[in-house]
Amino acid sequence: MILASLLVAAFLISLETTMVNVALPVLVRELHASTNQLQWVVDAYNLVFAALLLTAGSLSDRFGRKGMLLAGLGVFGTASMVGGLVTSPGALIAARAVMGLGAAMTFPATLSLLTNVFRGRDERALAIGLWGAATGVAIAVGPIAGGFLLEHYRWGSIFFAMGPVAALGIGAVALSVPTSRDPDSHAVDVPGFLLSTGFMALIVYTTIEAPAYGWGAGRTIAGFVGGLVLLGAFIVAESRTDHPMLGVAIFSDLRFSAASASVTIVLFTLFGFIFLIIQYMQFIRGWSPLSAGVHILPVAMAVAVGSVVGTPVAVKVGTKVIVATGLAAMTGFYVWTALTLTANTSYGLIAAQMVMLGLGMGLAQSPATDSIMGAVSLGRSGVGSAVNDSTRQLGGTLGVAVVGSVYASIYGSRLARHLPPLLPTRYTATAHQSVGAALAVASRATALGHPALGAAVHQAATNAFIDGLNAGCYVAAGVAAAGVVLAVAFLPAQPPTAVFDDAAAGSVERGAAELAGVS
Repeated sequence: MILASLLVAAFLISLETTMVNVALPVLVRELHASTNQLQWVVDAYNLVFAALLLTAGSLSDRFGRKGMLLAGLGVFGTASMVGGLVTSPGALIAARAVMGLGAAMTFPATLSLLTNVFRGRDERALAIGLWGAATGVAIAVGPIAGGFLLEHYRWGSIFFAMGPVAALGIGAVALSVPTSRDPDSHAVDVPGFLLSTGFMALIVYTTIEAPAYGWGAGRTIAGFVGGLVLLGAFIVAESRTDHPMLGVAIFSDLRFSAASASVTIVLFTLFGFIFLIIQYMQFIRGWSPLSAGVHILPVAMAVAVGSVVGTPVAVKVGTKVIVATGLAAMTGFYVWTALTLTANTSYGLIAAQMVMLGLGMGLAQSPATDSIMGAVSLGRSGVGSAVNDSTRQLGGTLGVAVVGSVYASIYGSRLARHLPPLLPTRYTATAHQSVGAALAVASRATALGHPALGAAVHQAATNAFIDGLNAGCYVAAGVAAAGVVLAVAFLPAQPPTAVFDDAAAGSVERGAAELAGVS
């Protein structure tokens, strides 16, 4: 029951990461949202989520992980229900930001509670493997769930659906999960909280905005420099205080730092690819949102298998071997896809490629997460979990921004080269906005009695998109290959003999005993 309760909570938060994307076209029609507002419907959640992870994880260690989890699910579920009722883009963006707060309170607590409850190396590995499976499957299932709801109900249903699931999670956690906190917690590290929130918020915000303003723009450079300055101030502050929220010396342990880098790389490449492949399925192949979601199910199933198998196997043969193997499989997938994906590639081949991606992701992500959590004491598992979650969020955000920028650059240059010169200027400008806009121009030309012109625009847009997607895959392959080198060179094969924090373990045992007494 403890395991099921924590997996439901982790699944819910991960599901929301991708579920809302399929509703964006509907929000344009129903709420008259602009392109910038659509971006912030997605990014308000991600920005607040990422910015507050370290703070929420540290506070859960101090004040109690179960309480933080319950409060986070309550905030998340309530904000989601409100989001389904709003009537303006601004109000929806605000609701999404509050959902991000709930997610930040919830997500680190799920993993830290798992590692406190399941303390043996083998059972912890299996529990973390299941946690990785739940989060990976949720990312892939999000578009399916969203597409199903949108085909049968109004757009608010994708937010209303979260409320009952959050309530279910609250009930299950309240009844089954024992209390847990750091028995040696000290005064709240206010400077650490402020600086960690500041540097994460600024780096993530700048990454989100960089593709729109340009990576070399003054505001982009200033944003990254400012984020690095705040990060430096955080490191200095944490190294000088007696009771830091995150002891920066932990990064000298390669089980922690190299594994964190591996998780970042996995999510960087995955989210960059998903950003493009969903567009490929809907615009190039013409599949509905629900159908597109169903077509990426092989990834979800393979992630589940890779996660559940990879972590226990890593206990036997070594984390280095399994993580490097997973990253190598992801590298091969991106190269294979770049070499073979066209507008007419058979779905059988695409499905086989996705199985390779999912297995690689599961093999790399879950053992790396197990390594991260094994490097921190049980008393500090909340902030350790928050670091793991922060690397996931930062990696995913960077992946969409960087891979998306590479795609956009290639798409724009190829489209400019192949669009019919007779196409009116205003339609040319529209076609450059996105592949969806270009295909709409092609349909418009055909509807106005110019089928040859429409076909030429359609072909140019399709070819430009495929070229951009393939370029994005090569970038992802290069990053994943660098991850293989990093894992082989720096990731320890096995941790030293496990040393558990007896005081923290005792707090869990006392909580379990109290729960048994209540029962």
